[in-house]
Amino acid sequence: MFMKWLSKDKALTRLSLKNPVHFLALGFGSGLAAKAPGTFGTLAAIPLYLLMAPLPLTWYLGLTLISVLAGFYICGKAANDMGVHDHGAIVWDEVAGLLITMIAAPAGWIWLLVGFGLFRFFDIIKPWPIRWLDAKVEGGFGIMIDDVLAGVFAFICLQGLVWCFS
Repeated sequence: MFMKWLSKDKALTRLSLKNPVHFLALGFGSGLAAKAPGTFGTLAAIPLYLLMAPLPLTWYLGLTLISVLAGFYICGKAANDMGVHDHGAIVWDEVAGLLITMIAAPAGWIWLLVGFGLFRFFDIIKPWPIRWLDAKVEGGFGIMIDDVLAGVFAFICLQGLVWCFS
C-alpha cells in the first residue's frame, strides 16, 4: 500500500532519502507515512528529544534554535525540489515544534506524552495567529513558522501544567 501511495504522488518521486536535506525534511522518513505524516513526524522527534533532554538547558536551547534555523532552509529546499509548498511529507517543522514544546520539561514519559499531545493539538487546530501565518507566509520560513508558534503555545501550556502539578 505504501509504495502504491508513493508512486501516485509525483512530488515525492522528486526526493531521495539519500539526500541529507530530503532525509531531514521528511523527518528521517517518517513523513512518508500514508496517513497522518505530521503525527509520525512528531513521533520521529521523540528519540531526538530523548538524546537532547539530559543536556544542560543552554545546550538544549542552542540545538533547538539550530533545528529551527536549519529548518527554514531544509523545508524550503525540499518544497522547491518537490515543486509543492508545504507538502504533507515535509515534517521537519514538526520535529522542531516538539523540541520547542519540550524546553525545560520535567523528565518522565507523562510529561513527554502531555507535550506531544499539546503540540499536536495546536498544530492541528491552528488557533490565531497560527492559521493566519500558515496561510500567508511562503517558503521555508512559512513552512516552519506555524509549527514554531504551535510549539511555543504548547510550551506555555506544558509549563503551566508543570507549575500546577509539580
